[in-house]
Amino acid sequence: MSNGLALLSIFVLSVFIGFEVVSKVSTTLHTPLMSGANAIHGIILIGAITVADHADTNLELGLGIAAVVLATINMVGGFVVTDRMLEMFKGKPRVKKEVESVGGESK
Repeated sequence: MSNGLALLSIFVLSVFIGFEVVSKVSTTLHTPLMSGANAIHGIILIGAITVADHADTNLELGLGIAAVVLATINMVGGFVVTDRMLEMFKGKPRVKKEVESVGGESK
């Protein structure tokens, strides 16, 4: 019972510390942090593929394939969100106006 209580205490403290750290991050740092998180999700995907590869029973194989699918969705979704956030920081494209010469031809 003591081991389970210690693990629960560590989990609860991790949730509070994680919330405090993430809530203090400024908006300009969210995009670089998302990129780092996407790299971590790539490692998680490799781990899920490895677990699915070493599965001995049908249950392990099913759980491994589910982990691969969920990790893939999570990683792709992270890249999509990062791309959308980067689009917000881009300026609007400038329209080049052509100057007409005296004869009506553009330069």
